[in-house]
This record gives sequence, structure tokens and C-alpha cells, in this order.
Amino acid sequence: MSGDGQGAAPPCETIDSFHRGGFHLVQPLGRGHRSGMDAMLLASLVATPGRVVDLGAGAGAAGLAVAARLEDAEVLLVERAPDMADFARRSLALPENSHLARRCQVLEADVTLTGRARLAAGLEDEVFDHAIMNPPFNSAADRMTPDPLKAEAHAMSEGLFDAWIRTAGALLRPGGQLSLIARPESIAEIVTACGRRFGGLEITALLPREGEDAVRILVTAIKQSRARLTLRAPLVMHEPGSHRFTVEVDALNNGRSAYRRRDRRGR
Repeated sequence: MSGDGQGAAPPCETIDSFHRGGFHLVQPLGRGHRSGMDAMLLASLVATPGRVVDLGAGAGAAGLAVAARLEDAEVLLVERAPDMADFARRSLALPENSHLARRCQVLEADVTLTGRARLAAGLEDEVFDHAIMNPPFNSAADRMTPDPLKAEAHAMSEGLFDAWIRTAGALLRPGGQLSLIARPESIAEIVTACGRRFGGLEITALLPREGEDAVRILVTAIKQSRARLTLRAPLVMHEPGSHRFTVEVDALNNGRSAYRRRDRRGR
């Protein structure tokens, strides 16, 4: 407590534990985007080690979750907003994350950059094995939050999926895997954006409970694959009549397993 009798200022950030202590994240409190289950499920789509780029990484939750589960993974966290990039850097500086820091880096850059501008920003062509993304998901027509940091993380602009997936296609090696999580209403845009860049799409609906409508979709695709699209069996989050996670989702959420593709060849 301060000497003038006034109470201390409320905290503007938290340090949160993920993967049951496997790594920690510095996150904004009361503003900006706070990561949770979406980021952990996105990370679970990466089943094999290699070079991973987390596009629009925010504070770095998904990328760090990949690095925490896969000891040989190297992760580049790409974030445009200076405040969120700073949270990611501070997360890597935490003593609890010392086992990840040497394999993870933060790059402050705009995911939508193209050509020479993208290269100048430090995003090289065809050097990554995995590209993961959790793009903004709110329509521009939705009611906007007054928090500009949160609005930037959540508000979708026209052509967003095409721009982000185009960047992923440039950064990935041939045969590299794109992974993303989105709302179900974005499925047509995602399929269109993948176009001829990616094939072998595997799409999984994420249901709150058995028999309920999907709230998210999990998508993976392989660069230059000619395989057809697969709609996989839905993934159910909670046990019937309960908020308890199903065994499978709990394992994915806590970094104990990966959500592997059906087509391991990606052809």
C-alpha cells in the first residue's frame, strides 16, 4: 500500500500457467486478447517437430504450447501489435520458460506483408515445416469492443483469410502443414483461400457437447498436396450434462497428446 493511504493500482497483467505448469504466459488483464483453449487446441494440430511459425501469435500461447510439447521444435512468434509482441518477449524471459527460450523467437511484423516487404521484415520463403494461426474471427459488422488492442485481435477485415493463408503458403516448405482454428461460418473462405496452394484439407467440427452445434473448426492442410478434402468426425469438448472436458480434449488442452492428421502422407 502506498504511503498516501491510497490502495495500490489494480494489476494490468497476469502470469498464467498452461499445460499444468509446462509453460507460463504474461497476458494483459482488462484489455487485449487473453489466450485459452483455442490456442491450446491449435497447438495440438502440430504433431511433429520442425520449424514452426505462429502467425498473429499475440502473447505467444499457441507457439509456446508447441515448443513445450515437442522438445525439438523451433518456433517463431510473429505479431504485429507492439504491446502483444512485448508480452511474448516477456513470457520468454520468465524463469519458468527458460527451457523454451533458446528455441523460440519473437518477430514484430504484419502477417499480411507480401513480396520484398515480407522478406525485409524477416519472414523468409519456404523455411518452415508448420504454420499455425488463430486469425481474428469477429465480422466487421459485429459490435466493436472499445478496447483497440482487443479489437485488433478479434476484428476480421475483408480478405483476411486469403492474405494470411497466402503468407503461410509462402513461408512453408513444399509438403509443410498449415493449421488453424476458426469459427464454422468461415469454412467457405478458408477452403477458397487454400485454393491450389494447399490440398488434403482435414476439417474437424468442435462441439460443446454431443448433439450441439459446432462453435469452432480445426483445419489442417498440406502445401502442394493433391489430396481431397476430408470432413473428420466431430470433436466433443465436454462430457454430457457437465463442464468437465472429455478425456481426449483434456489431453489436447494440456499438451499430453497431439491431434494427428488422418492422411499422414498429405498427398
